[in-house]
Amino acid sequence: MKDKDITLGDISDTDINRSGPSGAEFVYVDISSVDRSFKAIINPKKLKTSKAPSRAKQHLKSGDVLVSMTRPNLNAVALVPPALNGAIGSTGFHVLRSKWVEPKFIFYLVQSREFVDDMSLRVQGALYPAVRPADISSFFFPPFSLSYQRSVVARLEELFSELDKGIESLKTAREQLKFYRQALLKHAFEGKLTEQWRKDNADKLETADQLLERIRHEREDRYQQQLEEWKVAVERWEDGGKEGKKPSKPRKLKEKELLTEEQLAMLPDLPDTYAYTYLSELGDLGRGKSKHRPRNAPQLFGGKYPFVQTGEVKAANRVVTDYSQTLSEFGLAQSKLWPEGTLCITIAANIAETAFLGFDGCFPDSVVGFTAYEELVDSRYVELFIASVRERIEAYAPATAQKNINLTTLENLVVPLTSKEEQLQLIDYMDEQFSVIGQNVKGIEENLLRSETLRQSILKKAFSGQLVPQDPNDEPASVLLERIAKEKEAAAAKAKKATKAKTAKKRAKKGCT
Repeated sequence: MKDKDITLGDISDTDINRSGPSGAEFVYVDISSVDRSFKAIINPKKLKTSKAPSRAKQHLKSGDVLVSMTRPNLNAVALVPPALNGAIGSTGFHVLRSKWVEPKFIFYLVQSREFVDDMSLRVQGALYPAVRPADISSFFFPPFSLSYQRSVVARLEELFSELDKGIESLKTAREQLKFYRQALLKHAFEGKLTEQWRKDNADKLETADQLLERIRHEREDRYQQQLEEWKVAVERWEDGGKEGKKPSKPRKLKEKELLTEEQLAMLPDLPDTYAYTYLSELGDLGRGKSKHRPRNAPQLFGGKYPFVQTGEVKAANRVVTDYSQTLSEFGLAQSKLWPEGTLCITIAANIAETAFLGFDGCFPDSVVGFTAYEELVDSRYVELFIASVRERIEAYAPATAQKNINLTTLENLVVPLTSKEEQLQLIDYMDEQFSVIGQNVKGIEENLLRSETLRQSILKKAFSGQLVPQDPNDEPASVLLERIAKEKEAAAAKAKKATKAKTAKKRAKKGCT
């Protein structure tokens, strides 16, 4: 702090009307109305006065600067536009109003890194981190003449206009890459991306009917193998004196009905060598832990078996390599140890996020595991398909506060299947394209970070007197400060006099009665 510095409180008008709304309806601005990225009020609400929230108190004026006192690190600030003059603001905002300082000068000041960092250091409370009005009012900054303030605002708007255009272009490019990725996924499972490969290998390809027949044979062979393994396990159990639980007999596979003509008509057309089938026909699907009771009993955890949470599947970059919990032998006995390479599919909160296990591990019942019948399908092909239909999967989720799907949803997911050879061609092509997209997105994100760094550099120059030349003939800032002090003193004296007169009037009226 320097001796010449002043505070936001020094230049702010504290006479804010906080009497709340009147009339039948009012326009309400709360913290959710402010877009943190654009630093603007984008969603004011029109409410009936009879339904006014308890925080709807502050009468706003055009030019007021609103600073959210909750989570100041997020910097939810906005300038009240003329269209919202007279609106009611939440008491969750500290309102900065000044007739002595250019409003936009204050607006840009509270966006500076210095302000955000200072407020972040003053935060109180862990569950509801916030600052107080006094914290905001005590922020120091150098005083400048009104002429300099206006010059700074004009220059900032000029520079930020160009910067914002660049940022908008970067964000548009990022969205276009997102749409391109989805378009690739869509075309991938309509057979369009491997059309030339099929022409080059036409003599090697099965028909759709042959493919479906192979699915049936593969599933039956798989069941017979599981049956033989079960018989061996039962013999070992009997030879061991029937100690422990008897191995469970594999369930007889239920053959799903073929899709009807009506159902097929609602799906995209496929090449002749593709066939629609169900995800449950292509591998083993199952939920994670489902028998653990009580759910978080201490004896379930602390062993050697990795236990992967839903968030760890979402955070993984295709392969889960980290985990924060393990299951004990007791926990494993009520769960299942899935093999490395299992495709994990989340079915709660973050729906249909996928990642492969990078180790043998377990997971909760909010995750479904899929292990492919390798003769039929590559798990990476299934991973790509789920990404392509994530929005359709979410449509199965009930309309509750936390969306969920279930195992049946995934079992009945209709998958367009082609030969294993074509799947591998598609996987290689998509990996190559996604790598290019990923590099482009990374470049965009780096440029967006540079843009924010540049913005803060410009703001720092603005509030250190280096952005525009200062005219030595301007009214000294000290004169402005003296005038503010005198006007505040006069206003305080006037208010005090009015209070005394009001009190005297009340006493006189009381004496008359």
